[in-house]
Order: sequence, then C-alpha cells, then structure tokens
Amino acid sequence: MKEESNFKGIEDDLLQELEDFKRDKERIRKIIGNIGGKAYSKLDMTINIVFLGIILVIFLLEMTIHLLPAFTSLEIGVLLVSIKIAFMIHSQQRFNHFQFWILSSMEFKINEIDKKVKQIEKRTREEKIINK
Repeated sequence: MKEESNFKGIEDDLLQELEDFKRDKERIRKIIGNIGGKAYSKLDMTINIVFLGIILVIFLLEMTIHLLPAFTSLEIGVLLVSIKIAFMIHSQQRFNHFQFWILSSMEFKINEIDKKVKQIEKRTREEKIINK
C-alpha cells in the first residue's frame, strides 16, 4: 500500500513536470516568433531591399545625369551602408540576448531537475532502509 502511494506521488510529480514543460514550450514559441520568427525575417528582408534600392538609384543617377555632386552621393552611400551595419549589429544583439536567455533558462531547469533527482534518490534510500 505504501509503495502504491509513493508511485502515485511520483506519477503526480511527473505529470506536473510535463504540464510545466508544455507551458514553457508554448511560452518559448511565442517569444521566438516575436524575436526571430518569420515576421522579423520579412522585416529584415524589406529593409535590405529598401537600402539596396536606394543605393542603386543613387548610383544610377550619378552615372547617368550627375544629379548630386560626386562627394555628396558618396557620403549618402556611406551613410546608408553605416545605417545598415548598425541595423545588423542591433539584430545580432537581439539574437544574442535571446540565446543567453534560453541558455539561462535551461540552466535553471537543469538545476531544478538535479534537485528533484537528489530528493528522489534520498527518498529511495530512506525507503530501502525502512524496508530492511
């Protein structure tokens, strides 16, 4: 009878862990979608196309009709490339922050699991001593 209650307690603990895991999994999916999901990729692609288009238009206008002085168009091109580099650095920073958050979360979960395993081992040892 006592063994059945212990197994019932372990089963309840495992079911609770499974529910916690499912909740965490859904929360992480939502966060991934907000930070690095497809919508963010579309934004990145749009920004890339806009920057490339502006630089190509300036280049073609300079080559054909010399709309702006040479140094002005060169400075505009360098400014646009600098803005694009800053955007890329920002994107990488967001990704690194998210990656750090995931790794920290995993470490926390591993530590929790380690504590629970130690508790289970302790209970098992105590039960063996009692049953002897």
